[in-house]
Amino acid sequence: MPAQMQLSAITLDCPDPLALAAFYQQATGLELHPKSDAEFAGLNGENGLLLGFQQVDGYRAPSWPDQTVPQQLHICFKIDEDLDEAEARLLELGAGKPDHQPHDAARARVLTDPDGHPFCLVRD
Repeated sequence: MPAQMQLSAITLDCPDPLALAAFYQQATGLELHPKSDAEFAGLNGENGLLLGFQQVDGYRAPSWPDQTVPQQLHICFKIDEDLDEAEARLLELGAGKPDHQPHDAARARVLTDPDGHPFCLVRD
């Protein structure tokens, strides 16, 4: 029987880890990891999962849905609030909304964080 693997962290490349961590902290309510700094910042998630942000020189934002600069990863968040309200709140925090929306608008929305990483809001 193979060993069990448990996901412990997801890390996004970005130009300013503390700024991107602040966006996701306001968006999710997760707590900033106490050892966060300008090179690596993290948010403590549920069940020990860390959402990390790593400083990368020359960072290039994904160009989703165009693949000139591939997204490489996207995150989906289940929400229990109204999609329109969640979208408005996140846009106010600095999220973007791509013109291309591949899902039924009543069920899911694609937004981008301030550094261009696409993420989905899915109505729970």
